[in-house]
Amino acid sequence: MTGREIREVLDQTGVLPSKQLGQNFLIDPNMSRWIVAQLEISPDDAVVEVGPGAGSLTEHLVGNVRRVILIEFDARLAAALGKRFKDEPSVEVHHADGAKFDGRSLFKHRPLKFLGNLPYSCGGAIMKNLLSRPHPFERAVIMLQKEVIDRLAAQPGTKDYGILSLRTQVNWEVKPLRTVPPDAFYPQPKIDSSVAVLTPRVSGLPTFDYRLFDELIRRGFAQRRKQLKKQLPDCESWENVTAELGVSTTVRGEELTLAQWVDLTRSFDPHPLKDVPQKSGEIFDIVDAADNVTGTATRQEVHAKSSSTALCTFLLLINVEISFAKRSLLKDSCPGLWDSSVSGHIDSGESYEAAAVRELSEEMGITTEVAPEEISRIAPGAETGWEHVRLYRVRYDGNLRFPAAEVDAAMWFPLAELTAWIRSRPADFAPGFLQCWHHFRALNL
Repeated sequence: MTGREIREVLDQTGVLPSKQLGQNFLIDPNMSRWIVAQLEISPDDAVVEVGPGAGSLTEHLVGNVRRVILIEFDARLAAALGKRFKDEPSVEVHHADGAKFDGRSLFKHRPLKFLGNLPYSCGGAIMKNLLSRPHPFERAVIMLQKEVIDRLAAQPGTKDYGILSLRTQVNWEVKPLRTVPPDAFYPQPKIDSSVAVLTPRVSGLPTFDYRLFDELIRRGFAQRRKQLKKQLPDCESWENVTAELGVSTTVRGEELTLAQWVDLTRSFDPHPLKDVPQKSGEIFDIVDAADNVTGTATRQEVHAKSSSTALCTFLLLINVEISFAKRSLLKDSCPGLWDSSVSGHIDSGESYEAAAVRELSEEMGITTEVAPEEISRIAPGAETGWEHVRLYRVRYDGNLRFPAAEVDAAMWFPLAELTAWIRSRPADFAPGFLQCWHHFRALNL
C-alpha cells in the first residue's frame, strides 16, 4: 500500500493517528514487502500479525499462507480490515489488545509465525504477552524503535544490556536486520525504527528454572552499578560460585553473559531434581495382563522391551481449566512433547495412589491432604508403552513449582482450546497423554 492509499483508509475510517497509541503507519510498499519476506513464509504457515493498522504488511500475507490472524487494538481499523478481507476465509480479525490477547488460542494453528510493526507505546508489553515462553511461534519478525531493538540484541558490557536483553535472549536468538528511517511512516516519528528477526533458542544452554532466572536478573539489575553479591539472595559459597563462573567476586550483573546467568541460576536452585530427569537404575514392578506383579526390572530394561508391562500413573490438575506440562528435553521418552500435568512410574512395592501423591510433590511441588480421585484405568497398549495406567484427577488452584530437568514448562488451558489443539496437532503431545485425554473426555467429567 502506498502512502496515498493508507491515508485514504484512515480518512474513510475516521482515524486520526494517535501518538498515545503509538500509531505510525508504514507507507513504504517496498519496505513492507521486504519485511514480510524476512518471515520466510510457506503455504502451510499461519501468521499472527499484531498491529496490522491499514494492512500494509497484511496484503503480502493473504493468499500466500494457510491462515492470517490479525490482532488490532483500534476498533475502527479492525472493522475496516474485517470488511476488506470479508471474502477471504483464511483471514480472521480480532479487535483486541495484543498486550492482553489470550495466546493460548493460537497453539492450535501451528506451524505459526509472528509479525508485528509494534506500537512504540506498548511493544514491550505485547512481546511479553505473546512471545514469552511457552509460546507457539517458530519465527518472529518485529519492528520497534531502534533503541529497543538495540536493547533486545545487546551484549554484556554495553550500556543497552540488561533485563530486557536477557529475558529475550534466553528464549530467542535476536538478529537486527535493518534501520527504518522516519520518512517510511505516516506520521513521521522523531526517531529511527529497526527490524529484527527472532528465532527460538533451541540449544546451547543447560536446563534451568526460568522463574528463578527471572528473579535473579531482576535483583541483579535493580541497581546497575552495584555488585551482584550485594543484590542477590544470601550465598555462603559466593567465592565458589564466582570461581565456577570464572569471574571476580565483585562482578556486576552487566558483566555476565547469558550462559553465565544461567549457570548462576543453577547454582542458586535448591531443587534436588534440578539435574535428574530420571534414573536408569530405578526399580519398577513388572505385572501381567491382570495387573499382578510377576517380577521387577530397571527403568532402562522396561523401556528397552516394548512387551514389558510396568505400572504408571497420570494425573490431571483441574480447576475451571486443565493444567498440563511440556516434557524436558532430558527425558528418555517423548522429550519436548506436551503431557499430563503429572505422570510417572510406580516404584517397586508402591501403590498407584501413593505414586500419584509422590509425583505430585516431586513434579509440581504440590502437597495435598485430599487423595487424588481415580477416574479411569487404561490397559497396556502401544500408545501407553505397554504399561498399565491409572488416571487420577486432582482439583488444584495454587502455583505450580516444577524441576527444570523434569518439566520444561507448564500451563493452564481451557478445555475447548486444548481439545482443538489436540485435534489439529496430535504430534505435539505424548501418545500416553493422548490416550488419557480421550478417556477423560469420554467420561464427560
